[in-house]
Amino acid sequence: MVYGIDKTLPQRIKTWRDKGYIVHVMTGVAWGEYQDYYFGRWDGKHREDEAQQMKSGERIGHGGDVYYISPGEDYGRYLSEGVKRALDAGAEAIHLEEPEYWVRAGWSGSFKRQWQKFYGEPWVDPDSSPDAQYRASKLKYYLYRKTLADVFDFVKAYNKEHGRDVKCYVPTHSMINYASWGIVSPESSLLDVGADGFIAQVWTGTARTPNFYQGVEKQRTFETAFLEYGAMQNIVRASGKRVWYLNDPIEDNPDHSWWDYRSNWESTLVASLLQPEVWRYEIMPWPHRIFEKKYPATQPGTRNAKRDVPRVPIPDEYETELQQVITAMGDMRQPAESIAWEHVGTQNVGVLVSDTMMFQRWGPKSSDPQLGHFYGLALPLLMRGVPVEPVQIETAQLARYKTLLLSYEGQKPPKAEFHDRLAAWVKAGGALVVVDDDKDPYNTVREWWNSGELHCATPRLHLFDKLGLAADASGNHAVGSGTVVYENRSPAHLSRTRDGADIVRAAVKQAMEATRQTWQESSALVLRRGPYVIAAGLNAAASNSDGDGPPTTLKGRFIPLFDAAQPLVRQFAVGPHVRALLVDVERYPRDYIGVIAAACRVTNQKITDGSITFDASGQADTNAVVSILLPRAPQRVTVNGDSLKADALDFSDGVLRARFPNAAAPLHVSVAR
Repeated sequence: MVYGIDKTLPQRIKTWRDKGYIVHVMTGVAWGEYQDYYFGRWDGKHREDEAQQMKSGERIGHGGDVYYISPGEDYGRYLSEGVKRALDAGAEAIHLEEPEYWVRAGWSGSFKRQWQKFYGEPWVDPDSSPDAQYRASKLKYYLYRKTLADVFDFVKAYNKEHGRDVKCYVPTHSMINYASWGIVSPESSLLDVGADGFIAQVWTGTARTPNFYQGVEKQRTFETAFLEYGAMQNIVRASGKRVWYLNDPIEDNPDHSWWDYRSNWESTLVASLLQPEVWRYEIMPWPHRIFEKKYPATQPGTRNAKRDVPRVPIPDEYETELQQVITAMGDMRQPAESIAWEHVGTQNVGVLVSDTMMFQRWGPKSSDPQLGHFYGLALPLLMRGVPVEPVQIETAQLARYKTLLLSYEGQKPPKAEFHDRLAAWVKAGGALVVVDDDKDPYNTVREWWNSGELHCATPRLHLFDKLGLAADASGNHAVGSGTVVYENRSPAHLSRTRDGADIVRAAVKQAMEATRQTWQESSALVLRRGPYVIAAGLNAAASNSDGDGPPTTLKGRFIPLFDAAQPLVRQFAVGPHVRALLVDVERYPRDYIGVIAAACRVTNQKITDGSITFDASGQADTNAVVSILLPRAPQRVTVNGDSLKADALDFSDGVLRARFPNAAAPLHVSVAR
């Protein structure tokens, strides 16, 4: 992945192509080293007023003279010129990263001109009313959608002219995170204008954002990451297009301790592996931040480092753990018949979300900063082991779900047609739970439900009309073969009350009972992917508090990959806060011989009656550990012809563990049987 589209790009691409690499090119969309565009060196036209600007007049920067762009008429053409440089140099895919417009911006000269052009009326302060903020965000969404469409169209025309098939991908945070952080991005609409897929940029930096559950605000990294990864998969599911999940052990904040980074990385990793349809990952995009930088040395349980805490390099055992996990991630494309939940609550449940969640995030009438209108519906289910999915309204495949939750607090339906689809789904047997008190001030924005012939005070009223329900139809109502349960409450308020989660669960149970579904809880989420077992203990499962639930215990023979020693254990307890990636030794055939876990890359494995040989490569000057299934202890193990000493080997219960220093160049390992 070569970053940036400046004039040095062709030479940088060449250095990788000469080494035999497949080369993709990534560049920022909202920001980058684009000073020639700003300051008139590209075509003689100065564009300083295309920097995103706040009400104070301050331009929003990304360091130095790099600013977030408010796209003008020429911006897509400018980016296309840089992308052409990448295509001419042989790039095999283009990644257009992070199309982001801050909700606190909207005062630049460029944005004011675009407002007049888009709406046919003079610009107004975005924070002057809910309507002004909603319309400002809608325009920001359009501007980046148009910019990306310009580049996608250019690449497709280039492909046609040159007989190539270069794909265009968009690395982007989840819509849930963007809404939480106050950013507008075109998200789900990008597939409609030519994106070939996404990199889901979910990592500890996004997933540690605090939220409320049962009145308690705190960081819930695993649960947040699970919902964020699920939201990105939901967007692409209907299209069949590609998604990678980001896996980054370090974030931009350099002051977290190694323990903090490690525990939160394990949570985000497990959350990503619990999405069974995805097996592509972007691993460690900034490896120097991990292997070359120093971070505070604090003990487990200490999240914030004081200034006098010494900074140290990555611990040896963590280097090994990372590499054995990365090796396993390269093996996650398992046969469909070998992928199944082993411990899980009720499935086929979703919370409906829309990109418009990003449109209500600024000004005096902004929605709950902690997204309680979303988390207030999702967390009560996930905390009890229900693998709830965020379901994108714009692209939803409703037939996949048996139960859906919906609120128009904090978001709005972008088109009336969605209600036709949702009503048809309910009438065909679906269970819909609506939690909304109709008090969201954004119900009054100038949109389809209150204009033309409709004149509905809220979009919920339009939905209930389609369902044949009275406006105040609280409780449970049969609609066709399905049911609707309406709670006249604010989900954000429920997220901040002790009994709010119980109220949501009670409504869901009622809807499920009416549609002959079974409510089921689980104290852990445990998914099998071939020989791998991924597990997360839920700290509030089967409990009425945000405390401990009963543990789930797995029995068999397992190698836990979060342990650098790769021990063989007979049982593994998945209690609250426990995260695990395990190799299930018993899933291999009885006569299987070969490597089953490795803190290095294993290639060219060959098995004969007398030996096992393979090549091993890894991060230089780190410790490799390799676990090999064997019927009996080996006679000898050599690395590049040198015998390993006895203290570098151990054999028990049919598993040989060999330890040796990693090297970037492949090492030849031979096991004499």
